[in-house]
Amino acid sequence: MANGDLPKGLAKPALRALASAGIERLDQLAERTAEDILKLHGMGRKGIDTLEQALAERGLAFKKDEA
Repeated sequence: MANGDLPKGLAKPALRALASAGIERLDQLAERTAEDILKLHGMGRKGIDTLEQALAERGLAFKKDEA
């Protein structure tokens, strides 16, 4: 399974959750809110934290909630 540029520290359930949502790259994560990603089966708070750090390192961030 190719993981694009997703961080290496993600657990397998988190990687499967992202793959099932069609997410393979960090720029795709920037189009979603952290809350949306957290709702995916297999994604937990630790995975979100890892993804937030990886996004920040690339100058990206999760989409802000438009509430």
